[in-house]
Amino acid sequence: MFLSVFDVFKIGIGPSSSHTMGPMSAANRFLELLLSPDWPRPSGATVAAITVSLHGSLAHTGIGHGSGRAVVLGLMGERPDRVDPDRMDAIIEAVERTGEITPPGHPAYRFQPKIDLVFDKKVPLPGHANGMSFSAFDKDGRLLLKRIYYSIGGGFVVTDTELDAMRASKTKPGGVKVPYPFANAKQMLDMAARSGLSIAQMKRANEECSMSREELDAGLDRIWAAMKSCIDRGLSQEGILPGGLKVRRRAGMIHDKLEQEWRSNKINPLLANDWLSVYAMAVNEENAAGGRVVTSPTNGAAGVVPATIRYYLHFHEDADDNGIRDYLLTAAAIGGIIKFNASISGAEVGCQGEVGSASAMAAAGLAAVMGATPEQIENAAEIALEHHLGMTCDPVAGLVQVPCIERNALGAVKAVTAASLALKGDGSHFVPLDACIETMRQTGVDMHDKYKETSTGGLAVNVVEC
Repeated sequence: MFLSVFDVFKIGIGPSSSHTMGPMSAANRFLELLLSPDWPRPSGATVAAITVSLHGSLAHTGIGHGSGRAVVLGLMGERPDRVDPDRMDAIIEAVERTGEITPPGHPAYRFQPKIDLVFDKKVPLPGHANGMSFSAFDKDGRLLLKRIYYSIGGGFVVTDTELDAMRASKTKPGGVKVPYPFANAKQMLDMAARSGLSIAQMKRANEECSMSREELDAGLDRIWAAMKSCIDRGLSQEGILPGGLKVRRRAGMIHDKLEQEWRSNKINPLLANDWLSVYAMAVNEENAAGGRVVTSPTNGAAGVVPATIRYYLHFHEDADDNGIRDYLLTAAAIGGIIKFNASISGAEVGCQGEVGSASAMAAAGLAAVMGATPEQIENAAEIALEHHLGMTCDPVAGLVQVPCIERNALGAVKAVTAASLALKGDGSHFVPLDACIETMRQTGVDMHDKYKETSTGGLAVNVVEC
């Protein structure tokens, strides 16, 4: 099994990898299909109109997550890693005003978002909780083409046939032949023991099967640069987050207080936790505002990994660029194992799969750069994930704000604690990471849908929207 570090960490926009980036990518795929020869066209028929329906969790929380906006942007040819957040409103307003989709290289297609984009809360699609149906019609309203897509977490999008094939073969995206194809933690540790390599070194060897060392390092540096930029922007912004809950940004204010304490040499026994928390909150406030973020492994959990890297740079004098690269490679190895054997989608397993996975990845990465053995790294990941088991995904009003922003702060704190505990031991421990991942999967299967990103249970129904 191989899942690239650049599949785990993807630059995109907020507020959700599965509900924003996924629908945008699905719309991109459908748009490309319209011009391809890969579907049978009736003689003389041309596409004149498009309709889209969102199902399951996408229907229930899609408005709060900006799923409809993402579909429109994707149909206009915008991509998650390239779209300019400052232009998005103008693009959507143009479509609403004209009733047409006008992507580059295409004719104009009739598309009125208020009519042709449906949030269908009654009929879920069978493959996954995040289902989408795209249809194309000729000028007389005859159906020419229909495709089903699923957003399976972390920005990954597959068709219904691709999803069936994945489940039948137990093969997830990424078919590159690599020297260390570990599919679970036990295989990872066995390969590390036989090779004498660290987890980061094995992951690097796998990545370099499809790119040069220079390309890999440049890509890792871009990922960290995007994460750092997101933190910095989040710390510099003020005001109310969009969506109607009137949640005020707090990261900048807390950061200013911490800076003041730092300059005055005021003793703060919670200093490390405070910095961790403010870094994570800065990222997730930016995500909630629809800014540029990096899936880590999702947008809803995007603050945990950057916060712990910034913590590493802040509090460890030997931190450097090579350490950050090793951190990202190690974290991606753990994230890939979790995705392959369980899920990173809140709509599938609740928030244990999002912030829980992010915390496990961060704990592993931090332990690695602090000198941990492979066994200690696996232990750190297990500790962090174990103590997120059963966590629900119940965002108030379907917005990635409450409890999501603070939850990332706590996920980062747990990650550092898990790494510290693991480093104090020798790597031997009672619960294997593989058993913990399987427990998360089983718990997600048993969890009621109202606790899986539908905003129909938990905090979402017990907190009054103001």
